[in-house]
Amino acid sequence: MAVTTIWHNPRCSKSRETLALLEAQGIAPTIRLYLQDPPSEAELRDALARLALPARDLIRRKEAAFRDAGLSADSDGATLIAAMAANPVLIERPLVLHGDRAALGRPPEAVLALF
Repeated sequence: MAVTTIWHNPRCSKSRETLALLEAQGIAPTIRLYLQDPPSEAELRDALARLALPARDLIRRKEAAFRDAGLSADSDGATLIAAMAANPVLIERPLVLHGDRAALGRPPEAVLALF
């Protein structure tokens, strides 16, 4: 059976809603508090491959940290991945990983396609 992991921020309403939705479906994911346990660049690349998305679709562009890091819509993927690894507040949340696939919980129901 595939392991399910949620990169979770308990202060985020979408993250809380996604976790509650998974639990209501009988899914007990491993909870990774990614702000305290940031993913490495390799883990971010793996998550992006599972999502089949470019780095710009996983980064929170409206965060002050995005501007503070000198990032822009034109920043290359490697730069964005390095920035997310260094400052995990930039990672869009919540992210659910299941088997060889992943989904963003925006909206929370989007993660149900993994199961």
